[in-house]
Amino acid sequence: MASAPSPLVPIVLVVLIVAATGGGLGYLYDKGLPGKASGAAAVQLGDNVTVNYIGLFGSGPEQGKVFDTSLYAVATDNIAYPKSLEFHARGSSPSNYTTLDVHVGGNTPSSGYSLGGLTFIQVVPGFWQGLVGAAPNQTTAIVVPPSLGYGNVNQACLSTKPLTYTIPVVQTVTGSTFAKDYPGVLTASGAQFTDPHYGWPVVILSANASFVTYENLPQPGWSASPSGWPVTVTNVSAAANGSATITLENQLFPSQAGHLLGTDYAGTGPCSSSSGGRFIVSAVNLGGGTYTENYNSEVQGQTLIFLVTVVNVFP
Repeated sequence: MASAPSPLVPIVLVVLIVAATGGGLGYLYDKGLPGKASGAAAVQLGDNVTVNYIGLFGSGPEQGKVFDTSLYAVATDNIAYPKSLEFHARGSSPSNYTTLDVHVGGNTPSSGYSLGGLTFIQVVPGFWQGLVGAAPNQTTAIVVPPSLGYGNVNQACLSTKPLTYTIPVVQTVTGSTFAKDYPGVLTASGAQFTDPHYGWPVVILSANASFVTYENLPQPGWSASPSGWPVTVTNVSAAANGSATITLENQLFPSQAGHLLGTDYAGTGPCSSSSGGRFIVSAVNLGGGTYTENYNSEVQGQTLIFLVTVVNVFP
């Protein structure tokens, strides 16, 4: 979202904590950045502006946490500015953090709007709408509901799974599936290797040009974290007909809902390809024995607060 690198302007923030509906905390910041726009008129529709900003959650389990910012001092301070699950640092140098160049209007082309060597980009409607009337050199709190931000949660990108599940002790798969799941493993009878996700030993029982049969060898009590949290082997059944199973239990708790990022190592989750295989554990139902993987971006379905300081105005 940032333009070409420019020197970081120091920021002075006075934090006011106000009670929000439902007893939570909202965050507002007064006193803005000293900048070049001092004395300029308020932002109008059609203007092009450069701004510094802090993006915070105004709702949901991550309320008050920073999900994005143009300010190096904010990005590197995790005590005063705790970060959301999907916050990504832009780099380790102040030069990686620059003002955001925004066209104030809904007609910005997807490639941006060029003026004076700068490219003013398209932002979510609630962001540019909140800039109209903003005074330069002051910080404005822009509250953006989902309808004017990143939209509602896509229900098709939610997956509810059991907390307790089983997998076969002995499995037969095609050679191509085996190569995909276990890259670099020699497919020869008697070959042993370590499962890359669960960490337990595996032995190949038979292999030919078409199929590979292998046996998983965990013991009860074995623990691993294939998706990002502990999963424990609670039982390994014995069956002479080859139908023995391994029972595993996800060690998840309701208090973790909305605060835990997971990885879809199997690549089978809904919207997994578009999310890069990451999801948020959004619900844990101990009574129902299930948990929910949310492959939506964390900003979807949430009210957002942008604390924006106008640095320059180009009418």
